[in-house]
Amino acid sequence: MSKKNVNIDFTREKVSAFEPLLLLSCFGLSIIGAIIGMQLIVRLGISANTSILGALIAICFSRIQIASFLRFKNLDRQNLIQTSVSSATFGAANSLMIAIGVPWAMGLPDLIWPMLIGATLAMMVDGSMLYGLFGTRTFPEKGTWPAGVATAEALWAGDKGGKKAWLLGAGILTGIGGAFVGIPMSAAGVALIGNLFALFMFAIGLLVRGYSNTHQFTDYIPHFDIYTMYLPHGFMIGAGLVALIQVIIQIVKSRQTANSTATDKENDRRFMRTLKRGFLSYLVIALLLAFLAQLTSQMSLPMLLGFIVFAAVAAIVQEMIVGIAAMYSGWFPAFAAALISLIVGMLLGFPPTALGILVGYCVATGPAFADMGFDLRTGYLIRGEGADPELEKYGRRQQYFAAMLGFLTAALVVALTHQIYFDQGLVVPASKIYAATIIAGTSAEVARNLMMWAIPGALLQLLGGPSRQLGILFATGLIINYPIAGWTVLVALACRVVLERVFKKTTADTSSFAGGLIAGDALFTAGKMLIPALKAKLAIFFIK
Repeated sequence: MSKKNVNIDFTREKVSAFEPLLLLSCFGLSIIGAIIGMQLIVRLGISANTSILGALIAICFSRIQIASFLRFKNLDRQNLIQTSVSSATFGAANSLMIAIGVPWAMGLPDLIWPMLIGATLAMMVDGSMLYGLFGTRTFPEKGTWPAGVATAEALWAGDKGGKKAWLLGAGILTGIGGAFVGIPMSAAGVALIGNLFALFMFAIGLLVRGYSNTHQFTDYIPHFDIYTMYLPHGFMIGAGLVALIQVIIQIVKSRQTANSTATDKENDRRFMRTLKRGFLSYLVIALLLAFLAQLTSQMSLPMLLGFIVFAAVAAIVQEMIVGIAAMYSGWFPAFAAALISLIVGMLLGFPPTALGILVGYCVATGPAFADMGFDLRTGYLIRGEGADPELEKYGRRQQYFAAMLGFLTAALVVALTHQIYFDQGLVVPASKIYAATIIAGTSAEVARNLMMWAIPGALLQLLGGPSRQLGILFATGLIINYPIAGWTVLVALACRVVLERVFKKTTADTSSFAGGLIAGDALFTAGKMLIPALKAKLAIFFIK
């Protein structure tokens, strides 16, 4: 994204998230967002692109022709509304409903409230950590964060119109048309603005996962199910561990390099400071969960201490893996990363109740981290890509407050309404899978498979280095059974290479169209999920 696309106004108004009308609007719209997120996740097992939906809600809200609402034509206010709505929608669906669904699916309803308390705290720490890490070498402001770019393009187009609006509109129409015929156009949008090498490996992973047990070359290659072999899980473990080591090495080297700028060194110190605070916070929350769930009566003291430390480490590893994958590809393997933590916890011998708490705790970390990254990337672009450092620092902090409001609203909505869904048997499918995995148990063969496949995962991550994240992205592709997305990414990458090499176009030239592809896909997906549910509700209403 080039700064030539942004009109910098150094005298622009500083907008506070605590303006009474803005605060009330964020709260009210966040309630709606949380309800939408819960409806989608319990009925279909997935949630829509909440950053885009939040942006469109903010744009529509700014068009209300009432004097008090004219202030919402300001992009910074729209960005704060979008951040709050996105956080509430994502938090309610991907963090909280999945987490509390695990004890319910295990037949342990008494653990729902302890799990909700722990998951809410973990979600807020998760978002807070991305706020602290955003702008460091590992999670740079200029990272891809595809949904963040698409959201910024939507806000700009709604505000200014012109060529960007035409390109965005063309992208939205193309995205809707492609999604209508079954093509995941968000994948194409990501490919036009993301890292070429990382997304190529992501596409290969998608194709391997999709065709490993359905290909037509059985004379040469036998069918095999990589998921039952725990190949994706092992790959992610190996790649994830190497990625963490690479981050540490990068920070140590930067401290020893004479030509590192003062800003680089301060960012590295901020990274380590945030990591330490996050780890301590996760330790405290894990300890609180252990007492609330009465795990002290089920485990010896050494095992209890081991559980608390493992839960904190798993939470950190989970959010790092999810964050890196989300930044580069727009996908975040939160479900699989939590499943890996669960399997390792089973191999360590933790009892079933502790395992249910562990996986619920882990799944609550990562989604908020990724969503905050998308939202802060949007804000960074809207504010001029750091051209005014003071404004950027102030605006980012206001976004943090808006996100925390969204997360708290999500917790409130889930606390008040979750029983309505559970009484109807509406439990998130992922929660049922976690519960079934715990009940089924594990074996030594699983441990061997994880260790065996961790080696190539580690080597691939080592080969790509921290700037490309080949291992993480390939493992992410292996986890997702969506081969058409792999083909879509490859075709879009080929088009991008032609545009760059032949027509001399850059990502700054294609970002509006790419953002439109992502937005169009998100709109079609959300409509496809919401409209049938709305029709069913209306039918029941009129019958009554």
